Amino acid sequence: MLTYKAPVEKTLFLLKDVLGAYRHANLPGFAEVSPELVEAVLIEFGNFAEEVLLPLNRSGDIEGCTRHDDGSVVLPSGFKEAYRRFAEGGWLGLSGDPSYGGQGLPFFLSGIVGEFGSSANMAFGLIPGLIQGAVTAITLHGSEEQKRLYLPKLLAGEWAATMNLTEPQAGTDLGLIRTRAAPNDDGSFAITGTKIFISGGEHDLTDNIVHLLLARIDGAPDGTKGISLFVVPKFIPDADGNVGERNALECGAIESKMGVHASPTCVMNYDGAKGWLVGERDKGLRAMFTMMNEARIGVGIQALAISEIAGQNAANYARERRQGRAISGVKHPEAEADPIVVHPDVRRSLVSIQGFNIAARAVALSASLAADIAHRSPDESERQAADDRLGLMTPVIKGALTDRNFKNVVAAQQIFGGHGYIAENGMEQLVRDVRIAMIYEGTNGIQALDLVGRKLPRNGGRAIMSFFKEVEDFVKANSDDQSLTPFVLPLKAGLDDLQKATIWFMQNAMAKPDNAGAGATDYMHLFGLVALGHMWALIAKAAHERIDAGDPRAEWLNQDVMIGRAWVERAMPETALRLARVTAGADALMAVPEAGF
Repeated sequence: MLTYKAPVEKTLFLLKDVLGAYRHANLPGFAEVSPELVEAVLIEFGNFAEEVLLPLNRSGDIEGCTRHDDGSVVLPSGFKEAYRRFAEGGWLGLSGDPSYGGQGLPFFLSGIVGEFGSSANMAFGLIPGLIQGAVTAITLHGSEEQKRLYLPKLLAGEWAATMNLTEPQAGTDLGLIRTRAAPNDDGSFAITGTKIFISGGEHDLTDNIVHLLLARIDGAPDGTKGISLFVVPKFIPDADGNVGERNALECGAIESKMGVHASPTCVMNYDGAKGWLVGERDKGLRAMFTMMNEARIGVGIQALAISEIAGQNAANYARERRQGRAISGVKHPEAEADPIVVHPDVRRSLVSIQGFNIAARAVALSASLAADIAHRSPDESERQAADDRLGLMTPVIKGALTDRNFKNVVAAQQIFGGHGYIAENGMEQLVRDVRIAMIYEGTNGIQALDLVGRKLPRNGGRAIMSFFKEVEDFVKANSDDQSLTPFVLPLKAGLDDLQKATIWFMQNAMAKPDNAGAGATDYMHLFGLVALGHMWALIAKAAHERIDAGDPRAEWLNQDVMIGRAWVERAMPETALRLARVTAGADALMAVPEAGF
């Protein structure tokens, strides 16, 4: 049986001492956000995750979702009551606009809530995450009438939401969408088509489900230039938000899938369903990407969450499980065998997991803070810099971090040996659940192409040059600090490799785009390693300062720095490998004929 303890103290340290989150008191919603308030919020939700969501995780996986003949879907026992308590706790409106019933607190708090909730129960956490994405899309692109009608219900948790993009023939290539939107006389549109892989497309948690859907208006251009975004409610509300007649849509089936069994992944059929245009006609992809980019950060946080609970359970098991004797000599002579935590290879895995989790949490929190600044700062240059950083880091968090998270969860399962393969211990469910993070919201190969093809050259490379300067400045400023040498030297080497790979793309990808495609994934992972190494250097510096100041947290801060040093020592040399792969180019890959595979 899995156990979980929300990492409240470590998150608070990252926010205050490493990232300086409280220096943004000038931003709307930040003035009231004291360290004491944040601690109270994290403790309260951590308790909710541990006591309410975690006990439903395995039972929900076993029971799964049930679709009835009328197309209705029922979630596993206990989920509806847990969702009611979640909504009544105000967790959905934490970062929402107070004008529509939200609390107006920073987005980074919602990100932390997302992590704790997903650690305890990833399937449950999917629906609140989709609601937050819909709130963002409607806030930025919806009409005043749509905001007034939908946002209060979504922020209160009374209604849920979905993203409807994928069709049987249109996954990554959304230009192939066939769902049609025919204008009605009343200004609405009749939506007809089929969408697949729709998370939370139908369920019994809320009175209504608001579908945000991509479709092509009759006569619109082919390809992505002719796609519009629509809001299509399950039940059509009246002007006051009261649920009205059932719309012409239904869940045609629930997919039988590898993991997250308690989350219904639906085939959604629309048969002339009423929908209303969100934003500009034929500009729907841009509006939907507002929701998708936020969802991609959320997926990275989901995967981190599963790596966290997997790491906690692997560490607990390694301290308790006794097998063999340490190769350097008996460590526990009073017992028949030593705990497996004494074995170097087990420690290698634990360092890989825990060292990654700490730095990855810092990367995700930094991105969440960038989102707050980009949306709330009154300073245009500050907003621009934050938006640049957020755009650059989004594919790295979604792609590089989820790839590594999956490896970590498998490594945690491996520590359990045969017991990790047995369902009652919970590790095999974590492996199954986290696997989707590498696939949905754009597969990780697509994230790599987005990073190399769009984010690097954007605005003349402004974002990547800013990142290079930030890391270079840190290295220069701390190169004489011997306590940071184990972090700074590998970081400098990694940055050098990343800069060389970037220059190589500039010189070799324009004339031969396949070079960019062949090296994109390795470049994304190279970037991810440098971002993680940078965070570990910042963490170590902040930890040393707190320890020197007599901080009562000194014991675990010192232990984390030791984990970080071991992680950096073993992980950062991989940047050289990634650089070699990037600069290998595409010739050998593309020389293989199609029939040769």
